[in-house]
Amino acid sequence: MRVLVTGGTGFIGSHVVDKLRDRGFDVRIFDMMLPSRKDVEFYQGSILNIDEVGMACSGVDVVIHLAAIADVKQVAEEPVYSEMINVRGTINLLEASRTHHVKRFIYISTTWVYSAAVGEQVDEKTPLLYPDHLYTATKIASEYYCQTYNKLYNLPFTVLRYGIPYGPRARDGAVVPIFVRKALNGEALTLAGDGLQFRKFVYVEDLAEGTVLAIKSIAKNKIYNLDGKEKISIRQIAETIQKIIGNVKIEYIPSRPGDFSGKDVSSRLAREELGWEATTPFEVGVQKYVEWYKTYKHKQELNWNEIDKKLDGLELVASRD
Repeated sequence: MRVLVTGGTGFIGSHVVDKLRDRGFDVRIFDMMLPSRKDVEFYQGSILNIDEVGMACSGVDVVIHLAAIADVKQVAEEPVYSEMINVRGTINLLEASRTHHVKRFIYISTTWVYSAAVGEQVDEKTPLLYPDHLYTATKIASEYYCQTYNKLYNLPFTVLRYGIPYGPRARDGAVVPIFVRKALNGEALTLAGDGLQFRKFVYVEDLAEGTVLAIKSIAKNKIYNLDGKEKISIRQIAETIQKIIGNVKIEYIPSRPGDFSGKDVSSRLAREELGWEATTPFEVGVQKYVEWYKTYKHKQELNWNEIDKKLDGLELVASRD
């Protein structure tokens, strides 16, 4: 079976590719950036280009659509471009999947879709209300497109609503990377509001495993929440990093408009039908991220040192000439 992963060189996508290869799937990545793995097919292109999308979807059995603008701050600052990527990009992939007879379209959504829902405890049957952030609106719109393509064209789908991911390879703009980078640089960690907004953060490898399990036949035309077990407040994130790194100051700033204050999202259906649940404790996951980040930064420094040596050598040769 061949699986196409859009955004397969990104934070979560690269981990999904790892899990797919571990399970023996043939993998094709569609992205703008080159992958680090050599045992996958790679199609470079944009999800806004329908011809490139069509070529990427040709001959695949499953599409896992991860490519998106995931930074809510960037979405708010660039609403038109974000809509193009997050919504029009999705319908381009749905159309290409329909015309190329893809057997399953797996769309990656978010638990942010519950931000305006009634009640503090929600599950896949909870009605979604009008969103209060454009990022959430793009995700809900794309979910509806998946439903519509199934009803009109019989394209099988699965929607996965991710909790907040963290772990190695995370994008710089996410909260855990921002806090870790600041802490290691000796800067204060700033919390919006009282810092009591919570999420059930999910370690990225746990999410990747759940994504692969969603290929199962039982997941056809269903929605699953893939959320963590622990309710982690923003304050707890800062305090966990403070505990791991030490000597870190915590400060408070006004809350952001449209911020998701947190819901108790049930992942019971994923546990019962897919055999999935988050297994990595938050503090363990943060420790793994800190270790990865330190190694990553060390490699960057070594690379620059090598470049400096080469350039110094060239300067020496030039001065002799």
